[in-house]
Amino acid sequence: MNITCRVQIDAEARQIDDFALSALTAELVCYPKPGLVSLRDSGSHADMDAATFIASIASLRGYFEEMANAGARACDFDRLNRIGRAAEDKMLAATSGVNTHRGAVFSLGLLAASAGYSVAHDEPFRADAICLQVDRLWGADMLATRYQCDGTKGAMARDRYGVSGAREQAANGFPVLLNHSLPAMQDAFTAGLDPNWAGVHAFLSSVAVLDDTNLLHRGGREALNFARQRAGSVLAAGGAVTQEGRCQARELHSEFVAAWLSPGGSADMLALCYFLHDCERAFAVS
Repeated sequence: MNITCRVQIDAEARQIDDFALSALTAELVCYPKPGLVSLRDSGSHADMDAATFIASIASLRGYFEEMANAGARACDFDRLNRIGRAAEDKMLAATSGVNTHRGAVFSLGLLAASAGYSVAHDEPFRADAICLQVDRLWGADMLATRYQCDGTKGAMARDRYGVSGAREQAANGFPVLLNHSLPAMQDAFTAGLDPNWAGVHAFLSSVAVLDDTNLLHRGGREALNFARQRAGSVLAAGGAVTQEGRCQARELHSEFVAAWLSPGGSADMLALCYFLHDCERAFAVS
């Protein structure tokens, strides 16, 4: 590892903040995301709409910059956790208590911190290295720290069904993101898709494999298995790369809404994909 470290990365940290907020906006705008809020409808949600998400995103301005600078200084997980909890409080205040981005505050915040570390140490920026670095720098402490989401619906589903949640994904270097979601987005871009449909393709690839605690909370194992199977069927038809796959994705949105299913964990994965894609283009060294 290059031991040269630029602790002050103000310009790059602001750019990381911009990329993170842009990723959250792209995730909101992306359609169809079966069961989730977009500019077109509220999906399987009665307590939030696009305006709620826009207010939430605005409240997070500066958070990812702070995380990038903390990562540049190699702050410990306790410090990152305190920064994240303060941002979560701001988000909940902006949404009148509605949880729009708790998962993204956690996961995307950690990737912003990891990105800040790499930029400060003048390391080549690669998406896989940024993800695995979260594990290397903070994984052990993350798992040893009492999780701020204990007691939430997602945490209760995680404990009840014995699956990995956002914390475990992050502490293990984001395996679903690296092995499924991000490669799917990259394949979609290679096939000539625009950012919206590349996002749909990545989103479906997440739904097909992720132990999504939101789905487990709403409908148990039956709901999770149904969502995985149906997303897999759409991907087998070509996903967003084919006209048939796109038609099936739209139909799947209606199915998820009718069943009141909301794969929020996969929404977070989609935001992470957009973030890493933009960062890699801006910071990668050939």
